[in-house]
Amino acid sequence: MRQLTVLATGPQALVQDLGRPGNAHLGVPPSGALDAPSLKLANRLVGNPENAAGLELLLGGFHARAHESCTIAVTGPSVDVRVNERLVDSHSPVHLRADDVLAIGAPQTGLRSYLAVSGGIDVPAELGSRSTDLLSGIGPAQIQKDQVLPLGTPGIPIGEDVVPPVQIPHELVIPITLGPRDDWFDDPAKQLDGGRWTVSDRSNRVGARLDGTKLDRIVGELPSEGMVTGAVQVPPNGLPVIFLNDHPTTGGYPVIGVVPGGYLPHIAQARPGTKMRFRPLG
Repeated sequence: MRQLTVLATGPQALVQDLGRPGNAHLGVPPSGALDAPSLKLANRLVGNPENAAGLELLLGGFHARAHESCTIAVTGPSVDVRVNERLVDSHSPVHLRADDVLAIGAPQTGLRSYLAVSGGIDVPAELGSRSTDLLSGIGPAQIQKDQVLPLGTPGIPIGEDVVPPVQIPHELVIPITLGPRDDWFDDPAKQLDGGRWTVSDRSNRVGARLDGTKLDRIVGELPSEGMVTGAVQVPPNGLPVIFLNDHPTTGGYPVIGVVPGGYLPHIAQARPGTKMRFRPLG
């Protein structure tokens, strides 16, 4: 049986694929890789389907030993990758022989690296996905030291002509579509356009919490209503929260707007202290 043994996890190592969307009516978040393009790329580089399960690694520090030969790829921000202490390329397929030890350092910028292994991480699926959902507890538990990870049947790598690492600027300018509860705010477009924020160290896979300008909203709470990934919810303290993949499916605070999905991977890679401002659309 093809396997990897985990020697060190770093701050957090999770099994993630492209998630389990379409289950909000069951109270289940979509989950899945926060930086889906990076996971898809890693899977293509090792010959997996784009939706195969890999590992999402928070700030590196992950070490593993291969039981049999396999191909790996590490994507996301630029990161130090070593095999038996020898430096190898990230964003490129790398062959491991039996008993080779893989070590992934902390990314130079950003937060999350993605490790794909030929055949994918072959843990049982729940509701059609192998993703770990930290909010609801669905999917495999957080990876632990000495855990043995089963691997599936390998495919044929596709390869890529140009594979640039993810680059996160010092300030993110994030488009936002107003609504559905922008009427709870006085001149919401002006407030968003004039506000300045930084990413809080209290952010996680549920949401990116922001520190900075407090948005002026109507006092009171809404009845709970459905929430989508990318919703910008404003609690009573006026500080926005951008919902990410493990977000609750309902909430009682007004949503001033929604961030387009293509910008969420950048937010998920933003380290605490990263500057952010919104650009209202339309």
